Amino acid sequence: MASVSKPIGPVECAVFGFPGSNFSGEIAPALADLVDKGIIRVLDLVFAIKDKDGNVAVVELEDLDPDMRAPWAGITDSPAGLLNDDDVDAIADALEPGDAAALLVWEDVWAARFAQAVRNADGELIMYERIPYDLVLAAIDEAD
Repeated sequence: MASVSKPIGPVECAVFGFPGSNFSGEIAPALADLVDKGIIRVLDLVFAIKDKDGNVAVVELEDLDPDMRAPWAGITDSPAGLLNDDDVDAIADALEPGDAAALLVWEDVWAARFAQAVRNADGELIMYERIPYDLVLAAIDEAD
């Protein structure tokens, strides 16, 4: 195992789908806020867009023209290369015509110290599951 000079938090990957490619303009500022607060560190971010004819465009932040890249400035300065072409192609192929997806890989910086403490104690992750938003809302509603 490689030696790491600083603790690294859990690294997560998610794909966010956008039916109809309806981007609201809220995503970049919300993501930038998480980065600025030191909650996460974006390691990779790639967009895939399938036009109505089924043609796919894969766009990385550094490929955007300066005006389109401006809202994303500082979110990730040097992609880590954790997403490969096969990952992106699989997601892009699964898109319906007219839809888009964002592939995001991030480090949970907020958990780095805890994760390192677990590793130092020879601990290992046994189970991890994200509880869907709708189930959380239902549980909260039922508890009220």
